[in-house]
Amino acid sequence: MSTAAASVPHVNDSVYVGNAGKDAPLDRGWLLGHFKDVGDPRHSEALEIKWGVHPRSDRRAQWVRGEERTALLVLISGRFRVELPGHDVLLAEQGDYVVWGRGVDHSWFAEEESVVLTVRWPSVPGYVAN
Repeated sequence: MSTAAASVPHVNDSVYVGNAGKDAPLDRGWLLGHFKDVGDPRHSEALEIKWGVHPRSDRRAQWVRGEERTALLVLISGRFRVELPGHDVLLAEQGDYVVWGRGVDHSWFAEEESVVLTVRWPSVPGYVAN
């Protein structure tokens, strides 16, 4: 028997079934990480996952400086530019991705309406990049 994600948002304490497009806006795009309640299957001390939906010309308000985590950003749809010190990375085809390590400052710009999946690790309670 299969379960349609849209029809059953939460199955039990060990399984969560949802829809990224519907769940993401409830927590600034974040689907998984330390900030989810303990006991929620989406709680993780190890990593964070974000479903980012960006309108055309959306830009990060300021550069992230002093990042303490490693990140992977995967383009789901659209055209998205990740700005790194000394160069930009253009994600233009579905599945294009970029990984940057701890200490790498970054920003971004949505050249077209874009959907991106971001995975960061570790999930650091209370941490906010400058």
